[in-house]
Amino acid sequence: MSLGTLLTELRLARGWSQLRVAEQLCAASGVPTISRHEVSRWEHRRRVPGEFWLGWLAAVLDVPVADLTTAAAAARLRTAGRDEASTGYDLGAGPTRGVGRLRQELLTAAHAWLADPTEPLANPREPLAGPTEPLAGPMAGASVPLVGPMAGGSVPLVGSPTDPGPTPELPLDGAGLARLRRLDDLVGGEDLLPSAIGQLAVATARRATGRAGRRALPVVAEAAQLAGWLSADAGDPAGALHAYRLALATAATVGDRALGAHVLGSAGHLLTAGGDPRGGLLLARTGYLGVRRTGPAGLRALLLHRIALAAALCGRRRSAEAALTAAERTAGRRKPAREPSWLYWLDEDELAAMSGRCLAALRRPLRAEPLLTAALARTGEPRTSAIYGAWLARTYLDLGEPERAGEVADAALLDAVRSGSARAAAELAVTGRRLAAYRGEPAGRRHASLAASARRYLPEPAPTVATRGPS
Repeated sequence: MSLGTLLTELRLARGWSQLRVAEQLCAASGVPTISRHEVSRWEHRRRVPGEFWLGWLAAVLDVPVADLTTAAAAARLRTAGRDEASTGYDLGAGPTRGVGRLRQELLTAAHAWLADPTEPLANPREPLAGPTEPLAGPMAGASVPLVGPMAGGSVPLVGSPTDPGPTPELPLDGAGLARLRRLDDLVGGEDLLPSAIGQLAVATARRATGRAGRRALPVVAEAAQLAGWLSADAGDPAGALHAYRLALATAATVGDRALGAHVLGSAGHLLTAGGDPRGGLLLARTGYLGVRRTGPAGLRALLLHRIALAAALCGRRRSAEAALTAAERTAGRRKPAREPSWLYWLDEDELAAMSGRCLAALRRPLRAEPLLTAALARTGEPRTSAIYGAWLARTYLDLGEPERAGEVADAALLDAVRSGSARAAAELAVTGRRLAAYRGEPAGRRHASLAASARRYLPEPAPTVATRGPS
């Protein structure tokens, strides 16, 4: 087992976040220089801790220091002569594969998919990079402990003595993927992706470029979609786009039109959030066109929301308002029992919150404010609170209420730190730039100071996915 994997598993076994590990290290060593970001670098194999911190890690995580020293020595041998930035859990096909090229490949595949959503697409030549090592040592046959409201339970790993799983040819089965989706409600992608169950999802998704049996392909397609979502939340747009490309190809192979459309909506949302709303609009529209007559109402409503937000950020106001109206009308026809299991999270409250976000993007603050305020009152998930809080703060700025905007943004910033989500951090960065115009007022100064203090604890911002290429 790699050092990064070992550190992740030891941390999750205690139910700790990366921030908690950093705090424990600082308190135990008396050296207040370790941040959550440094712990993330260790776990993602971008850096290897020195002897000093290996000793304190052993003390804090209650593991023999020899175990960590041996793993660290192996890590240094593997990374010798390589650029640290190219290692880690990159789901993309390597550092030479730019985001722009992956974006264009996905747009091309989307056009082919729309022509016939059940016609098999050519898979990318490169397999998913990522962890291929089997779980060994203390994690062999183990379970991943749950944290937060689900504490006390665990996620059985396929192939363990407690859950052999109905699909033994895959590292993770459908039930395991469902559990991972629910973990994603509580834990950010930067924490989940390198975890044991996150590795298993990546390994399952990699079967899309291998020789998985026909019976296993639906699970492979779902795993690739989920790997893309986790990569996006971890701040790795290249890895996410590559995983989405695999998911789309596999969904087409098995004729799962609904999942293919969902993949395109997810990829479109990534582009929209990353500064490329034109590309996001094209992908979301393509997904919607593929299911507008036969897809479940909930999925169609979600895709219409993706279209509305992207159109709003493109400045296409009429298109955004038309899509939002259609989304709200379609949502009223939902029959949850008939929706795909992977849309379990899409309920009336979430749909209302997405409407509020779109109205905020359209600069209609009087309509957006009550919807976003209600969303914050309901959620107990730090990532969701951070994202919708960022949008609510901008809404208050549009209403001419910088003091209230600062209060909401401050709370959202703390939620972003707790979440470990690059998406949440990116949304707060946008809000922070708008609040910077109020540095002459107490709210602006307070948020600027808090943002400066919190920066070391936030995930690295994802590179932009905006491109000047054709869309």
